[in-house]
Amino acid sequence: MATSLYDLSVASYLQTVAAIGGVLERGAKHCNETGSDPNALVGVRLFDDMAPLSFQILSVAHHSVGALAGVKSGAFYPPATPAPGDYAGLQKMLVEAEAALKALAPDEVNSWEGKDVTFHLGEMKMPFTAEGFILSFSLPNFYFHATTAYDILRMKGVPLGKRNFMGVPRMKAA
Repeated sequence: MATSLYDLSVASYLQTVAAIGGVLERGAKHCNETGSDPNALVGVRLFDDMAPLSFQILSVAHHSVGALAGVKSGAFYPPATPAPGDYAGLQKMLVEAEAALKALAPDEVNSWEGKDVTFHLGEMKMPFTAEGFILSFSLPNFYFHATTAYDILRMKGVPLGKRNFMGVPRMKAA
C-alpha cells in the first residue's frame, strides 16, 4: 500500500500539534502550581541567538497548516504575522491549527500530489514538488520548532517526558 500525501502531512502534523498543545497545557499547569506567570515563558530562548517560545509555536502552526496552504496555492512564505505575545494566545494558535488540520479532507490533500510549490524568502525562490516540500522542508522545520518549544519548557522546569512530545501514535487498529 502506498502512503498518501495526507498520511505524510496531515496525520503527522496532527499528532505533533496535539502533543505540543498538551506540552503547553502542562506548562500552564506547572505555572499555576508554582505561582509563576506563564506569560514569562513566551519570550524565553534556549540560547540568545535562537528565537523565543512564541516564534517556536508560531512556526509549528506555520509549518503545518501554513505549509499545506502553501502547497494548495503553490507558494509558501515565512510567517506574515507576529506570534501572540501571551501564553494563552500561543495555546489558542495551536487549538486553531489542530482544528484547521482536522478540517482538511484526505481527497483534497491527496489531489495536490506532484503539484509545484515555491518557497519565497525575499528574492530567493526554492522550487519543490508538494511531496519534496513536505518531506524535505516543512516536516524538518516543523519538528525542529516543536522540539525547541518542548526544550524551552523543559529547561524552565515544566515536568515533561518523551511521551509528552510523542503524542498519540497512529497504531494499528485491533
